[in-house]
Amino acid sequence: MGADIRFPHLGIEIEKLGKNISIGGFSIAYYGIIISIGMLCGYLMASFQAKRTGQNKEIYLDLALWDIVFAVIGARLYYVIFSWDYYSKNPGEIINIRGGGLAIYGGVIAGVITTFVFSKVKKVPFLRLVDTACTGLLTGQIIGRWGNFFNREAFGGYTDCPFAMQIKMSDVNKSYITDSLYNHTVSINGTDYIQVHPTFLYESVWNICILVIILLFTRHKKYDGQLFLIYLLGYGAGRAWIEGLRTDQLLFPGTGLAISQVLSGILVIAAAAMLIYKAVCRQKG
Repeated sequence: MGADIRFPHLGIEIEKLGKNISIGGFSIAYYGIIISIGMLCGYLMASFQAKRTGQNKEIYLDLALWDIVFAVIGARLYYVIFSWDYYSKNPGEIINIRGGGLAIYGGVIAGVITTFVFSKVKKVPFLRLVDTACTGLLTGQIIGRWGNFFNREAFGGYTDCPFAMQIKMSDVNKSYITDSLYNHTVSINGTDYIQVHPTFLYESVWNICILVIILLFTRHKKYDGQLFLIYLLGYGAGRAWIEGLRTDQLLFPGTGLAISQVLSGILVIAAAAMLIYKAVCRQKG
C-alpha cells in the first residue's frame, strides 16, 4: 500500500497516519484532539507570561474560557461565510468541524472582540490583556496547524524543495489538487502521491520564531499593546507569504484575491504604521 506520508528528500516515511482514533466505540478526529491540545497549551503559555509580568494568572483562565468558545465559533463562521457556495448546498455540514474548516483569522477577530468586552466587564486594560494573550494565541496556532497535517489539508502547490511532502492522492480532497499537482503525480509501487509544500510546517515554524521574539522582547516593551502589534506584524507577514502557496485559499467572491492574503497585508501595514508612530511619539516626548 505504501507509506501514508513521505518526505523524500529528508528520508522520512510515515507508514500509517490515521485521521481518527476510536475510543469506546466513538470516533474522535485527531484534528479535534490537536486543536484541544493547542488551546490548553495556549492557556498555559498566557498564564506563564502573566506570571513573569506580575499579573494575576486567574484573569487569564477566565479570559481563556470565553475566548476559546467564541474563537471557535468565529473561526467556523468565517470559513463557512467565505465557502458559502458549498455550505448553501450542504447546510448539514455547517456545524461539522471534525473534518476541518476553522479559519484562524475568524478566530482571532472573535477573540479580540471577546477580549475587549471582557476587559470592560473586568475593568482590566485591554491592551495589557492582548499583549499577554497573544503568546497563548501563537502557541495555539503553532500546535493547531498540525491538525492540518493529520487531515491532509492546507498544503501548498507542487515543489521539489528539501521539505517537499508526498501525500497519498486517495487521502486528499480532490478539489485541492491543482493541475500542476496532477501533472507532477509521483507513483511508488502502484500508489499515487501528490508532492506539495508542507505549509502547515512553514507556518508552525514561523510562529515559533515570532513567539520567541515576543518572549525575549517582553522585558523591553515600552507600552501596552506593543507586543500585540509585533504579533500582528509578524504573523501577518508570514501568513501573506504562506497563503500564496496554498491550493485551498478562500477567495473574495468573483475575484482571484485570497481573503487571508489581503487581510494579512492590511494587518502588516497597520501594525507597522502604529509601531513607527509610537516610536516617533516617544522620541518627541
